[in-house]
Amino acid sequence: MQSGFRAGHGCTSATLKVLNDIVTAIDKKQYCAAVFIDLAKAFDSVNHHILIGRLSSLGFSNDCVAWFTNYFSDRVQCVKSEGLLSGPLAVSMGVPQGSILGPTLFSVYINDVALAAGESLIHLYADDTILYTSSPSLDTVLTTLQTSFNAIQLSFRGLQLLLNTSKTKCMLFNRSLPAPARPSSITSLDGSNNYKYLGVWLDCKLSFQTHINHLQSKVKSRIGFLFRNKASFTHAAKHTLVKLTILPILDFGDVIYKIASNTLLNKPHIQPTTATCMLSLAGLHFIIVAKHIGSRSSTRPC
Repeated sequence: MQSGFRAGHGCTSATLKVLNDIVTAIDKKQYCAAVFIDLAKAFDSVNHHILIGRLSSLGFSNDCVAWFTNYFSDRVQCVKSEGLLSGPLAVSMGVPQGSILGPTLFSVYINDVALAAGESLIHLYADDTILYTSSPSLDTVLTTLQTSFNAIQLSFRGLQLLLNTSKTKCMLFNRSLPAPARPSSITSLDGSNNYKYLGVWLDCKLSFQTHINHLQSKVKSRIGFLFRNKASFTHAAKHTLVKLTILPILDFGDVIYKIASNTLLNKPHIQPTTATCMLSLAGLHFIIVAKHIGSRSSTRPC
């Protein structure tokens, strides 16, 4: 399934779909493992001849295929720095980034990769791909995932797309089942207990502790700035700055990480010297932040 560049789809909906599958497997007392696939310069590596062939196979008319062939022909790029312009360099690969057609063409180019997933599930968001499977048997999970991953690699190679091996990781999700006696990883890949997927940090226990720790760090740094400069802003300006610089951090993916425990969700205001206190001292209403992190405790000035 491809969620990138589609109306009504986004990072949050894509992550929710994947997490729903993983949590469902965990609730059934099954092991679930995933490979997070990162491609190196995916948009710049699109082969024009392969893409034109894909368009033709999808039933595009000869005139339309000819138009796209012309669209990719004789493209050049150059660099301008300090008023100086470099000589033109021919562009023989890639789809124009920032264009209207670029994302759609890339989706056409990459979508058939999903056919190679075999018995595993696969979800694509542009060039971000997750491959995952589940079973009561850990050996079955690893064997199935290894087979699917091998097939996916071959499919990417056929498209002349290369994996970024340093960022492609595997993870075993497990909350209550016995821990494996041997490392649970896929050949040629490093295992990981945390991975940032579409902007949300996932951990092998799905506790979201890593994600919430990152949120806390970001929020505290921004509130610290407001606190240090509180005399420079009016009350209205402080509210505006909170809405523009703090709430978006908490809003992004909040329906995902709000399934974390209350202990973690309440973490940002445990210590009197943390963000809660700084909000009060800066003359801001803590309730603005509290309602976004699921807090039900009362607020008192520090």
